[in-house]
Amino acid sequence: MEKQTTGSLIQHELQALGDCAVIIRLGNVIDAETNRIVRNLSRYIEERPFAGFIECIPSFAALAIHYDPLLVKRSRISTELQHTTIFETVCSRLQPFLAVTEQLSDADKEGRTIEIPVCYGGKHGPDLSFVAGHNGLTEEEVIAIHAGGSYLVYMLGFAPGFPYLGGMSEMIAAPRHQTPRTSIPQGSVGIAGGQTGIYSVATPGGWQLIGRSPALLFRPQDAVPSLLQPGDSVRFKPISSKQYELYREGAL
Repeated sequence: MEKQTTGSLIQHELQALGDCAVIIRLGNVIDAETNRIVRNLSRYIEERPFAGFIECIPSFAALAIHYDPLLVKRSRISTELQHTTIFETVCSRLQPFLAVTEQLSDADKEGRTIEIPVCYGGKHGPDLSFVAGHNGLTEEEVIAIHAGGSYLVYMLGFAPGFPYLGGMSEMIAAPRHQTPRTSIPQGSVGIAGGQTGIYSVATPGGWQLIGRSPALLFRPQDAVPSLLQPGDSVRFKPISSKQYELYREGAL
């Protein structure tokens, strides 16, 4: 697998992902500052696309750059004709972006704070009692802790619009199910290890389910189909089962 490692104040490694993408690795830990750099770099490249560029896909500590290899090859300039691979050309075109990574500012692109209503426990949160017992807490204490936090959307993945959220208290951490459920309802709010997330669509999964939200996170008919975006902050608002139904009916 082709790699390039470059030196700067922010260490990064470029790695080929097949023949149509490059991964820029900026770290190997889940860290808010590293993720901020990933998001800023993604935005910077998206706003200044090179010939052949398709899209950026950010993750916790890396950024995938997808490109059209034929367009990259056709657009090579004289100084790029010596390159033996398309990967080498793309890496060369990414160097100007990487050179200014440390100076990128996100002051003009502050993430939104979005409130997500959640009906905790009961049929909507069948694993709430397990999470409480696992941590020596009452169900009410788990709800208070979970709803009392502010969560950074690090990335979207696994399923369309599924947010990986950071910032959950270790006081309510819980392991995944050893055997995943074959189907989890859309809107289910779960815990896996020290993370929490929201199932944007119905899908199999192994997270501990503590509640369910009536909010639609994935809206394929919209120009921007995901309600949440990397860099947003999420706060959870506890609601009753009656309020949950009213939200579903559009009455709230």
